[in-house]
Amino acid sequence: MRARWIALPLAAVLTLLALPTTAHAQQASPDPDPWLGRDKALHFTASTVLGGSAYAISVPFTERLAERIALGAGLSLAVGASKELFDLAGFGHPSWKDFTWDVVGTAVGVGIAVTLDLAFRLPQPAPAR
Repeated sequence: MRARWIALPLAAVLTLLALPTTAHAQQASPDPDPWLGRDKALHFTASTVLGGSAYAISVPFTERLAERIALGAGLSLAVGASKELFDLAGFGHPSWKDFTWDVVGTAVGVGIAVTLDLAFRLPQPAPAR
């Protein structure tokens, strides 16, 4: 159990470090909302961390994998959608590209969390006959 609490945050940090630099996308571009750039990397990273962390937090509360995935993905996507709705209300620049990166980051974060969870799960003894 302790290994999960160490491995999941470690995976989040490694994901952050593995993000490619996007300095080339930050140069002047005719597209005001490019697919690559600092903003998109922030959306991806935040969603990755939120999805994986919410999954990890659910581990002590439920044994059902589907519930853990739903909580991790649901929380991360709800935060991403809320941010875009906040922008749409006039407090920023709403972008479907931002939300796309939220979805991709959520999938990566929850995917890493599920992979680590299953890797560190103790084998269950076979039922006695």
